[in-house]
Amino acid sequence: MVNVIKGVLVTCDPAMKQFLLHLDEKMALGTRFIQQDLDDTHLFISEDAVGQLKNQIDDLMDKISIPVVEGSQHT
Repeated sequence: MVNVIKGVLVTCDPAMKQFLLHLDEKMALGTRFIQQDLDDTHLFISEDAVGQLKNQIDDLMDKISIPVVEGSQHT
């Protein structure tokens, strides 16, 4: 018998993969979304989690980004 699971293959660096594994473990989206942990840089996730994950990642990037302030140049 063949089981078919609809999902999305995610390629990311190991740090982002750890973040996604953390979100999955803590059920940050209300449910577990990782279907299969494939290797160091690939995950197979539920298709319906993609939009919510993008929002979570955007929030993380906003928190860790340093605003660029243009100063006056001295000549």
